[in-house]
Amino acid sequence: MGNLALVFPGQGTQFTGMGRDLYAEFKSVREIFDRAGASLGFDMARLCFEGPQEALDLTVNTQTTILTLEVAVYTLCKEFLQISPQVAAGHSLGEYSAIYAAGAIGLDDLFPLVYARAQYHQDAVPVGSGAMAAVIGLDDEEVRRICREVAKEDEVVTVSVLNAPRQMSISGHTAAVERVMAAAKEIKSTIVIKLPISVPCHCRLLQTASESLAGNLSRITFGDFQIPVIPNCDPDALYTPENARDLLRRQIISPVRWQETIEKMASMGIDTILEIGPKKTLSGLIKKIDKYIQVMEIGDLKSFRKALDSFGAIP
Repeated sequence: MGNLALVFPGQGTQFTGMGRDLYAEFKSVREIFDRAGASLGFDMARLCFEGPQEALDLTVNTQTTILTLEVAVYTLCKEFLQISPQVAAGHSLGEYSAIYAAGAIGLDDLFPLVYARAQYHQDAVPVGSGAMAAVIGLDDEEVRRICREVAKEDEVVTVSVLNAPRQMSISGHTAAVERVMAAAKEIKSTIVIKLPISVPCHCRLLQTASESLAGNLSRITFGDFQIPVIPNCDPDALYTPENARDLLRRQIISPVRWQETIEKMASMGIDTILEIGPKKTLSGLIKKIDKYIQVMEIGDLKSFRKALDSFGAIP
C-alpha cells in the first residue's frame, strides 16, 4: 500500500439499512451505535436500519446517522487494518468524521456538536423552501451564469459544491433551484438531479446556522491533529486546534471545494484513497478528478472483507 488518505462522505449517501451487516458482525460497531444513541437520546440502530427513508432524509437524522456509521467503520479500520494515513478530508458533514479520525475531537463532543449543527441547518430554512440539485455536464462558470439569470431578490440560488470537472451542486430557494434545473436541462448532454437533502447546504441561506454553531464551537477544545485534515472551504489550508472553530463555522455557508481537495492530496504524493462511509460516491468523483489515484471503499461487510484482503489483515 502506498501513500494513503482517508475520505468521508456527507449527506445524500444515506439509505435505509446502512450499516446493518456490520452491526450484526462486530461488537465495536454496536458499541458506537449504542454510544451515539445514548448521547442523542434515540435508537440510532433502528433509525439507520428501518428508516423510513423519509425520516433518514431529514437533515437532523441524515447527519447523525451518517456520522455514526462513519465513526463505526473507522473504528473497525483501527481495530483490524494496519493503516497509516498521511492525510484526511471529509465531504461537508464528512469533515467532522475526518477531524475525529485525526484525533482532534472526542465522541462526547462530536455527537452533540453534529446534532446541533443538523438542528441549526433544519431550523434555518423551513422544510420544502430550500433545495439542492446536482448539475453534470456544464462547467462551473456556465452554471454560475444560469444561477445569476434565474435568481430573484427573494429567491437565491448559487453553486455550492464543486465535486469534479463539470460536476457540481447548486443550493438555494426551491423555486430558484428548479428554474436552474429547467434551464440546464435545455442544454444538450446535461444531467440534472434533485438531491435527497432537506436543506440548501453551503449557501448564505444558512447564515443563521453558521452563527448559531459558533456558540457550540466556542465551548469545544480541539486537540492536536495527528494527521493533516484538509478543509472544504479552503483546501490551501490545514486544520489546527486554533483555526478549527472558524473553519467549521465558515464551512456551513461556503462552497465545498472537493475537486481542489483531491488535487491537493495528489500534490502531497497520495496515491491511494480509502473512502469510509455509505455508498461509493466519493470514489466515483475521485476517479474523475485524478485517474492515477487508486480508490477503495468500506461501507458494508462485503467491502470490509475486501479491504481485509487488500491490507493483508486478519479479522
